[in-house]
Amino acid sequence: MLLELEKDNLAEIIAENNNVVVQYSATWCGNCRIMKPKFKKEASLNEEVTFILADAEKFPESRKLANVDNLPTFATFVDGKFKNQTQTNKYDVLKELVNEITSN
Repeated sequence: MLLELEKDNLAEIIAENNNVVVQYSATWCGNCRIMKPKFKKEASLNEEVTFILADAEKFPESRKLANVDNLPTFATFVDGKFKNQTQTNKYDVLKELVNEITSN
C-alpha cells in the first residue's frame, strides 16, 4: 500500500501498521524526485508493507520520528517502533532497507 501524507499524522499510521517504510522528501529536492518512482516500484512489489511519502518540510512532527537531517531519507518502522534509516539516491540501497523488514 502506498500513501501520501496529507497531514502531520505519521505516528498514527505507523502505530496502525506492522511494517512501514517512509520516504521523507521535499518539493525542491532533486534526488527526492529521482527516488519517488523507485519508491513507488518497491511499494508495488511489497504489498504487505505500508509505504508512505512524507514532505519533511510540511510535517515537522513526522520528520522527528526518524531524526531526518538530510533528504531524501528513507526510514523503516516495525510494530510501531523506529528500526532503521538511510539517506540515498540509489535504488539498491532502498531495496536493501526494505528487505530488512520483509525478510523477517
